[in-house]
Amino acid sequence: MNTKDVYKQKIEAELELVQANLEVLKAKAKIANSDIKINYLKEIEGLEKNYAMVQSKIQKLGEVGEGTWEHLKNDIENAWESLSAYVKKTPDDINEIKKDIK
Repeated sequence: MNTKDVYKQKIEAELELVQANLEVLKAKAKIANSDIKINYLKEIEGLEKNYAMVQSKIQKLGEVGEGTWEHLKNDIENAWESLSAYVKKTPDDINEIKKDIK
């Protein structure tokens, strides 16, 4: 297995974890009251947008050759950092939303 494939598999595994977090948020949104539900849905939308961006870059990575993939690595890492930061802030945002509603 070459370096590009290892890198791609690593990011894909991390995306699976993000997808699992998204599913948890969607389940919570289903049972939340209407005020909180709206805010959950906004957070979910932001996560999905960032998730799609990383997924798109990973797809491009799969299309390029071993010798040319390095130029995509920075783009992928920047997109991943953005998604990762969003994932980390989402629980805090939701907790703040709950406090404001109470």
